[in-house]
Amino acid sequence: MAEKLSEIIAHLESIAPLSMQESFDNSGLIVGNRNQMVNKALISLDCTEDVVHEAIENQCDLIISHHPIVFGGLKRLTGSNYVERTVELAIKNGIALYAIHTNLDNVLHSGVNAKIAEKIGLKQSAILSPKKGKLLKLQVFTPIDFVEIVSEALFQAGAGRIGNYSECSFQGSGLGTFKPMSGANPFTGTQGVRSREEEVRLEVLIPEHAVSRVLGAMKQAHPYEEVAYDLIRLENDWQEVGSGLVGYLAEEMSVDEFLAHVKQSMELPMIKFTPLTSPDKKIKKVAICGGSGSFLTKVALAKGCDAYITADVKYHEFFDAEKQLLLCDIGHFESEKYTIDLISEILSKKFRTFATIFAQSITNPVQYFI
Repeated sequence: MAEKLSEIIAHLESIAPLSMQESFDNSGLIVGNRNQMVNKALISLDCTEDVVHEAIENQCDLIISHHPIVFGGLKRLTGSNYVERTVELAIKNGIALYAIHTNLDNVLHSGVNAKIAEKIGLKQSAILSPKKGKLLKLQVFTPIDFVEIVSEALFQAGAGRIGNYSECSFQGSGLGTFKPMSGANPFTGTQGVRSREEEVRLEVLIPEHAVSRVLGAMKQAHPYEEVAYDLIRLENDWQEVGSGLVGYLAEEMSVDEFLAHVKQSMELPMIKFTPLTSPDKKIKKVAICGGSGSFLTKVALAKGCDAYITADVKYHEFFDAEKQLLLCDIGHFESEKYTIDLISEILSKKFRTFATIFAQSITNPVQYFI
């Protein structure tokens, strides 16, 4: 069954909002019209010419990839490189291109790292390096009789979530004053006369991506013509958003057992790893970062992880493990290849009759001679 592209995008971004992507990234709709109808989507890790040809052959009018085909700005389309040729081919054939990259990396639930954790059997997962500055606190002053109505509107719009708790708020009572002037249409009080009203200061946390929706719901539910509220950006860590993931194996393993387990679970041709000062060390607490994650090695070490699985580790960066952390480089493509399954699972929960197929093209630019 055909779906409107904007509806597909809205669902993907409800899981991984674009505001969660890194500043260097280019997630989102790259080619296409949000109002077009889509009959079938091809899901791929990368978007290349081969993948677009595959979409054409399978009559797909949408490609959803993890990696964006366009990172920097395109100044011309002359077919001089694979990026330009891929975009040209998609446009000529009416195929929309959508990328869901670091925003999907950075979410705890239904994210890239959660999929890796699922494959290797990690439990009690948490963000390895939580982001700051992505949470805001809303304070709104409400008549006592409308506290529940306004609270419910805020909660339904996505406010008041803290970890595994929902509908979290703080309420404090006080006295508000106001004087309606000419042209005002006050809910209570009289023009030209200062009024006093028993009010409640209602406080809730809001994720950055939900601010517009929450404020709209608040103003819709609030009885005042002019709603008094404060919106304050916080420096708190947001425990559900950030880089990497950390979790625990059901049972500790020896180094060799762990490496064999990861190789089998992730279907890997090889693993590059660091030696340890103590080869008898047991592996229990494991950090993960799909793709290029060497920037988190010291974080994993500081948090007492026994092993860290990532990719694209340079020679000198292996030294950062200090022989205390089993640093495993499993390859960029290999670490993220199950993202195709993840995207399909996200879509199928919402669009049960919408057709999706997995790209068969091997887009990994790295090959191994073993």
